[in-house]
Amino acid sequence: MSVVVKLGSTLLVDPAGRVRRSLLRARAAEIAELVRADEPVCVVSSGAIALGLRRLGLDRRPRSLPSLQAASALGQARLQRAWETALAAEGLQAAQILLTAADVGDRVAYVNARHALTALFRAGAVPVVNENDATATDEIAFGDNDALAAHVAVLLRARLLILLTEVDGVYSRLPGTPGAQLVDEGTQAADAVFGAGSALGRGGMQSKVLAAQMAAAAGITTVIASGHGASVLGPIAGGERRGTRFSAADRSGSAFKLWLRYGKPVAGRLVVDEGARRAVAEAGASLLAVGVVSAEGRFRPGDAVELVGPDGTAFAKGLLGANAEELAARPRGLEAVHRDRLVLY
Repeated sequence: MSVVVKLGSTLLVDPAGRVRRSLLRARAAEIAELVRADEPVCVVSSGAIALGLRRLGLDRRPRSLPSLQAASALGQARLQRAWETALAAEGLQAAQILLTAADVGDRVAYVNARHALTALFRAGAVPVVNENDATATDEIAFGDNDALAAHVAVLLRARLLILLTEVDGVYSRLPGTPGAQLVDEGTQAADAVFGAGSALGRGGMQSKVLAAQMAAAAGITTVIASGHGASVLGPIAGGERRGTRFSAADRSGSAFKLWLRYGKPVAGRLVVDEGARRAVAEAGASLLAVGVVSAEGRFRPGDAVELVGPDGTAFAKGLLGANAEELAARPRGLEAVHRDRLVLY
């Protein structure tokens, strides 16, 4: 079992666009302690764009996609070099993995990424993962590295996801405002008031909460906590209560079902009749085309679709086994979604 640790841009990069080397060294030392204790660690690290902005003469994230991609390309080399230096001082090798949401959505690429990461663990290396901003677009981007970290944790079936930030965890109100209190349990985070992200990064506390909820639903304990201080990762990995903790749900699905639920994007929706809903949700049957009332979206065989009951509630997600034209004809016996290729919500 592994631990996934995510660090945000404002934690790693100061307002002048420089790496916070003392913080990086402190976290690298803790990562080394975990690895020496046979606990593989995967780092998800933001900071590439923040480190590349100054080289473009900018002090805030631009809106232009080409400018963002250029900043990422310029900053990624600096970011990886900083991690290599910090981990090398602890006798560890750093590896670089760049992913897009398209890689996670494609089953073959997803499995290949897992194999690469586990091979790096066996070699005693520390993978440093970031989104491939230089090639990602709005349509194929994770949106922020908190979401990426959750996907990586699910991909690895990690035992723990740690999202490190500038503050001690999730607060009931914006930190520093009257009445703001640290939220200990993730179940209470839904009522918190969130602020906007920073000038350097995409995410804010809300994105961390959403990522934590996804990972916890997949059976991975997640902690949102401060990344500052001499001792952070060790106590959290050892079970000490820090920050805001999202307890793992009791799930034991296969790696394929986890990928289907959390990794594969939805291309459309199939509205089914009540008989089909009961057959799938209660009897564990496949969805037959004859039970499909209507289809929404553009899709083809192999795409993921949500299955929606007559009341409009989505109750499952699965991979299509037929195209739109075949579904429209509703022939008896045609499987729209096989029971082995769907997950119930």
